Amino acid sequence: MVAGPEGPANRQRIHHAPGDRWFAEDRPIRQVHADASMFVGGLRALLLQSLHPLAMAGVAEHSDYRGDPWGRLQRTSTFLAETTFGCAADAQRAVDNVKRIHTYVHGVAPDGRWYDASDPHLLEWVHIAEVDSFLLAYQLYGAAPLDKAGRDGYVADMAVVATALGVPEPPRTEHELRERIRAYRPELRGTAAARDAARFLLLTPPLPLPARPVYGVLAATAVAMLPRWARLPLLLPYAPPLEATVTRMAGRVLVGSIRWVMTPPEHHSEQELEPGRTA
Repeated sequence: MVAGPEGPANRQRIHHAPGDRWFAEDRPIRQVHADASMFVGGLRALLLQSLHPLAMAGVAEHSDYRGDPWGRLQRTSTFLAETTFGCAADAQRAVDNVKRIHTYVHGVAPDGRWYDASDPHLLEWVHIAEVDSFLLAYQLYGAAPLDKAGRDGYVADMAVVATALGVPEPPRTEHELRERIRAYRPELRGTAAARDAARFLLLTPPLPLPARPVYGVLAATAVAMLPRWARLPLLLPYAPPLEATVTRMAGRVLVGSIRWVMTPPEHHSEQELEPGRTA
Protein backbone atom coordinates (compact mmCIF):
# COMPACT_ATOMS: atom_id res chain seq x y z
CA MET A 1 0.00 0.00 0.00
CA VAL A 2 2.86 2.39 0.72
CA ALA A 3 5.29 1.48 -2.07
CA GLY A 4 2.69 0.52 -4.68
CA PRO A 5 2.89 -2.19 -7.34
CA GLU A 6 6.05 -0.63 -8.77
CA GLY A 7 7.75 -0.54 -5.37
CA PRO A 8 10.46 -3.17 -6.05
CA ALA A 9 11.31 -1.65 -9.42
CA ASN A 10 11.41 1.87 -7.96
CA ARG A 11 13.62 0.70 -5.12
CA GLN A 12 16.09 -0.83 -7.56
CA ARG A 13 16.11 2.31 -9.69
CA ILE A 14 16.38 4.77 -6.80
CA HIS A 15 19.05 3.01 -4.76
CA HIS A 16 21.21 1.56 -7.50
CA ALA A 17 21.16 4.15 -10.27
CA PRO A 18 24.67 5.53 -10.83
CA GLY A 19 25.45 9.16 -10.14
CA ASP A 20 25.96 11.67 -7.35
CA ARG A 21 23.32 12.03 -4.63
CA TRP A 22 22.02 15.14 -2.93
CA PHE A 23 22.89 13.58 0.43
CA ALA A 24 25.86 11.48 1.49
CA GLU A 25 25.25 8.14 3.15
CA ASP A 26 26.09 9.50 6.62
CA ARG A 27 23.58 12.38 6.49
CA PRO A 28 20.76 12.45 9.09
CA ILE A 29 18.04 12.65 6.42
CA ARG A 30 18.96 9.15 5.25
CA GLN A 31 18.85 7.81 8.79
CA VAL A 32 15.44 9.29 9.52
CA HIS A 33 13.75 8.52 6.20
CA ALA A 34 14.90 4.89 6.22
CA ASP A 35 13.25 4.23 9.58
CA ALA A 36 9.81 2.72 10.27
CA SER A 37 8.90 5.74 12.42
CA MET A 38 8.10 7.53 9.15
CA PHE A 39 4.72 5.74 9.12
CA VAL A 40 3.71 7.53 12.31
CA GLY A 41 5.38 10.79 11.36
CA GLY A 42 3.66 10.88 7.98
CA LEU A 43 0.19 10.59 9.49
CA ARG A 44 0.98 13.24 12.07
CA ALA A 45 2.24 15.54 9.30
CA LEU A 46 -1.03 15.24 7.36
CA LEU A 47 -3.06 16.17 10.43
CA LEU A 48 -0.84 19.14 11.23
CA GLN A 49 -0.79 20.39 7.63
CA SER A 50 -4.60 20.37 7.50
CA LEU A 51 -4.73 23.19 10.05
CA HIS A 52 -3.79 25.80 7.47
CA PRO A 53 -7.10 26.71 5.76
CA LEU A 54 -5.51 27.53 2.41
CA ALA A 55 -3.33 24.42 2.31
CA MET A 56 -6.35 22.32 3.28
CA ALA A 57 -8.49 23.98 0.60
CA GLY A 58 -5.97 22.92 -2.02
CA VAL A 59 -6.04 19.33 -0.78
CA ALA A 60 -9.82 19.19 -0.52
CA GLU A 61 -10.44 20.61 -3.99
CA HIS A 62 -7.58 19.11 -5.99
CA SER A 63 -6.47 15.91 -4.22
CA ASP A 64 -8.21 12.58 -4.61
CA TYR A 65 -7.21 11.53 -1.10
CA ARG A 66 -10.59 9.88 -0.51
CA GLY A 67 -10.88 8.08 -3.83
CA ASP A 68 -7.24 7.04 -4.06
CA PRO A 69 -5.54 7.50 -0.65
CA TRP A 70 -2.99 4.75 -1.23
CA GLY A 71 -2.03 6.14 -4.62
CA ARG A 72 -1.38 9.53 -3.02
CA LEU A 73 0.68 7.87 -0.29
CA GLN A 74 2.66 5.92 -2.87
CA ARG A 75 3.48 9.07 -4.82
CA THR A 76 4.56 10.87 -1.65
CA SER A 77 6.74 7.99 -0.45
CA THR A 78 8.37 7.72 -3.88
CA PHE A 79 9.13 11.45 -3.85
CA LEU A 80 10.76 11.18 -0.42
CA ALA A 81 12.80 8.18 -1.55
CA GLU A 82 13.94 9.83 -4.77
CA THR A 83 15.04 13.08 -3.13
CA THR A 84 16.67 11.32 -0.16
CA PHE A 85 18.36 8.30 -1.73
CA GLY A 86 18.13 8.76 -5.51
CA CYS A 87 20.73 10.12 -7.87
CA ALA A 88 20.73 13.90 -8.34
CA ALA A 89 19.04 13.68 -11.73
CA ASP A 90 16.14 11.62 -10.36
CA ALA A 91 15.83 13.90 -7.32
CA GLN A 92 15.61 16.98 -9.51
CA ARG A 93 13.14 15.27 -11.83
CA ALA A 94 10.92 14.44 -8.83
CA VAL A 95 11.03 18.06 -7.65
CA ASP A 96 10.27 19.38 -11.13
CA ASN A 97 7.26 17.07 -11.37
CA VAL A 98 5.83 18.32 -8.06
CA LYS A 99 6.35 21.93 -9.13
CA ARG A 100 4.57 21.22 -12.41
CA ILE A 101 1.58 19.71 -10.58
CA HIS A 102 1.46 22.69 -8.22
CA THR A 103 0.88 25.05 -11.15
CA TYR A 104 -2.58 23.48 -11.58
CA VAL A 105 -3.51 23.64 -7.88
CA HIS A 106 -5.13 27.00 -7.19
CA GLY A 107 -8.56 28.41 -6.50
CA VAL A 108 -10.71 30.16 -3.93
CA ALA A 109 -10.98 28.74 -0.42
CA PRO A 110 -14.35 28.56 1.42
CA ASP A 111 -13.42 31.72 3.32
CA GLY A 112 -13.09 33.64 0.03
CA ARG A 113 -9.29 33.85 -0.05
CA TRP A 114 -7.27 32.88 -3.12
CA TYR A 115 -4.80 30.01 -2.71
CA ASP A 116 -2.01 28.75 -4.92
CA ALA A 117 0.02 25.62 -4.20
CA SER A 118 3.10 27.36 -5.66
CA ASP A 119 2.85 30.12 -3.04
CA PRO A 120 6.18 29.97 -1.12
CA HIS A 121 4.36 30.73 2.13
CA LEU A 122 2.08 27.69 1.79
CA LEU A 123 4.97 25.55 0.56
CA GLU A 124 6.88 26.44 3.70
CA TRP A 125 3.99 25.47 5.98
CA VAL A 126 3.70 22.05 4.33
CA HIS A 127 7.47 21.67 4.60
CA ILE A 128 7.88 22.59 8.26
CA ALA A 129 4.90 20.44 9.27
CA GLU A 130 6.61 17.46 7.62
CA VAL A 131 10.03 18.19 9.10
CA ASP A 132 8.63 18.64 12.59
CA SER A 133 6.57 15.46 12.35
CA PHE A 134 9.24 13.22 10.84
CA LEU A 135 11.85 14.42 13.33
CA LEU A 136 9.60 14.06 16.37
CA ALA A 137 8.49 10.58 15.30
CA TYR A 138 12.10 9.51 14.87
CA GLN A 139 13.12 10.93 18.24
CA LEU A 140 10.31 9.05 19.98
CA TYR A 141 10.21 5.82 17.99
CA GLY A 142 13.33 5.70 15.80
CA ALA A 143 16.04 3.08 16.06
CA ALA A 144 18.75 5.53 17.21
CA PRO A 145 17.50 9.04 18.13
CA LEU A 146 19.63 11.95 16.98
CA ASP A 147 21.69 14.24 19.19
CA LYS A 148 21.42 18.02 18.82
CA ALA A 149 23.90 18.15 15.95
CA GLY A 150 22.02 15.36 14.21
CA ARG A 151 18.67 17.08 14.66
CA ASP A 152 20.03 20.34 13.28
CA GLY A 153 21.59 18.35 10.45
CA TYR A 154 18.25 16.78 9.59
CA VAL A 155 16.50 20.16 9.43
CA ALA A 156 19.33 21.47 7.25
CA ASP A 157 19.11 18.45 4.93
CA MET A 158 15.38 18.92 4.50
CA ALA A 159 15.99 22.59 3.73
CA VAL A 160 17.84 21.50 0.58
CA VAL A 161 14.68 19.82 -0.72
CA ALA A 162 12.48 22.74 0.37
CA THR A 163 14.68 25.24 -1.44
CA ALA A 164 14.50 23.16 -4.61
CA LEU A 165 10.69 23.17 -4.32
CA GLY A 166 10.54 26.94 -4.03
CA VAL A 167 10.77 27.81 -0.32
CA PRO A 168 13.08 30.87 -0.18
CA GLU A 169 14.44 30.62 3.39
CA PRO A 170 13.47 27.33 5.05
CA PRO A 171 14.63 26.74 8.63
CA ARG A 172 18.03 25.09 8.94
CA THR A 173 18.22 24.32 12.66
CA GLU A 174 15.85 22.76 15.16
CA HIS A 175 15.48 26.11 16.93
CA GLU A 176 14.59 27.88 13.69
CA LEU A 177 12.04 25.15 12.96
CA ARG A 178 10.32 25.70 16.31
CA GLU A 179 10.27 29.47 15.79
CA ARG A 180 8.85 29.11 12.27
CA ILE A 181 6.02 26.87 13.44
CA ARG A 182 5.23 29.35 16.20
CA ALA A 183 5.07 32.14 13.62
CA TYR A 184 2.45 30.25 11.60
CA ARG A 185 0.14 29.52 14.52
CA PRO A 186 -2.03 32.67 14.16
CA GLU A 187 -2.94 31.48 10.65
CA LEU A 188 -4.02 27.99 11.74
CA ARG A 189 -7.50 26.85 12.57
CA GLY A 190 -9.78 23.86 12.25
CA THR A 191 -12.03 24.04 9.21
CA ALA A 192 -14.82 21.68 8.25
CA ALA A 193 -12.56 20.25 5.54
CA ALA A 194 -9.72 19.69 8.02
CA ARG A 195 -11.98 17.91 10.51
CA ASP A 196 -13.47 15.82 7.71
CA ALA A 197 -9.99 14.81 6.56
CA ALA A 198 -8.99 13.92 10.13
CA ARG A 199 -12.04 11.68 10.53
CA PHE A 200 -11.25 9.94 7.26
CA LEU A 201 -7.58 9.43 8.11
CA LEU A 202 -8.14 8.29 11.67
CA LEU A 203 -11.51 6.52 11.71
CA THR A 204 -12.52 5.35 8.23
CA PRO A 205 -9.42 4.50 6.17
CA PRO A 206 -10.05 2.04 3.31
CA LEU A 207 -8.56 -0.98 5.04
CA PRO A 208 -9.70 -4.59 5.50
CA LEU A 209 -11.16 -5.29 8.93
CA PRO A 210 -8.21 -7.41 10.19
CA ALA A 211 -5.83 -4.49 9.58
CA ARG A 212 -7.90 -1.84 11.33
CA PRO A 213 -6.82 -2.58 14.94
CA VAL A 214 -3.17 -2.21 13.94
CA TYR A 215 -3.94 0.98 12.04
CA GLY A 216 -5.84 2.19 15.12
CA VAL A 217 -2.65 1.99 17.15
CA LEU A 218 -0.79 3.86 14.42
CA ALA A 219 -3.47 6.56 14.38
CA ALA A 220 -3.52 6.91 18.18
CA THR A 221 0.27 7.19 18.22
CA ALA A 222 0.21 9.94 15.58
CA VAL A 223 -2.49 11.90 17.44
CA ALA A 224 -0.55 11.60 20.71
CA MET A 225 2.40 13.40 19.08
CA LEU A 226 0.30 16.46 18.26
CA PRO A 227 0.45 19.38 20.70
CA ARG A 228 -2.76 20.37 22.43
CA TRP A 229 -3.11 23.54 20.32
CA ALA A 230 -3.22 21.40 17.19
CA ARG A 231 -5.75 18.89 18.50
CA LEU A 232 -8.50 21.15 19.75
CA PRO A 233 -9.31 22.63 16.30
CA LEU A 234 -9.55 19.09 14.88
CA LEU A 235 -11.71 17.90 17.81
CA LEU A 236 -9.13 15.26 18.72
CA PRO A 237 -8.83 13.87 22.27
CA TYR A 238 -6.15 14.99 24.70
CA ALA A 239 -5.16 12.61 27.52
CA PRO A 240 -1.50 13.15 28.51
CA PRO A 241 -1.23 10.46 31.25
CA LEU A 242 -2.65 7.74 29.03
CA GLU A 243 -0.60 8.85 26.01
CA ALA A 244 2.65 8.96 27.95
CA THR A 245 2.22 5.36 29.08
CA VAL A 246 -0.13 3.08 27.16
CA THR A 247 -0.08 4.86 23.79
CA ARG A 248 3.68 5.41 23.87
CA MET A 249 4.34 1.76 24.68
CA ALA A 250 1.91 0.53 22.02
CA GLY A 251 3.53 2.85 19.49
CA ARG A 252 6.98 1.52 20.27
CA VAL A 253 5.83 -2.05 19.88
CA LEU A 254 4.08 -1.29 16.58
CA VAL A 255 6.92 0.72 15.05
CA GLY A 256 9.45 -1.83 16.24
CA SER A 257 7.41 -4.60 14.64
CA ILE A 258 7.19 -2.69 11.34
CA ARG A 259 10.94 -2.09 11.46
CA TRP A 260 11.58 -5.80 12.03
CA VAL A 261 9.34 -6.78 9.11
CA MET A 262 11.03 -4.23 6.85
CA THR A 263 14.53 -5.44 7.74
CA PRO A 264 16.01 -8.06 5.41
CA PRO A 265 16.20 -11.46 7.18
CA GLU A 266 20.00 -11.57 7.01
CA HIS A 267 20.20 -8.42 9.17
CA HIS A 268 17.84 -9.53 11.95
CA SER A 269 20.57 -11.28 13.93
CA GLU A 270 22.78 -8.18 13.67
CA GLN A 271 20.03 -6.00 15.15
CA GLU A 272 19.38 -8.42 17.98
CA LEU A 273 23.06 -8.55 18.95
CA GLU A 274 23.90 -4.87 18.53
CA PRO A 275 23.86 -3.12 21.96
CA GLY A 276 21.44 -0.25 22.34
CA ARG A 277 19.62 -0.86 19.08
CA THR A 278 15.88 -1.43 19.12
CA ALA A 279 14.52 -4.33 17.11
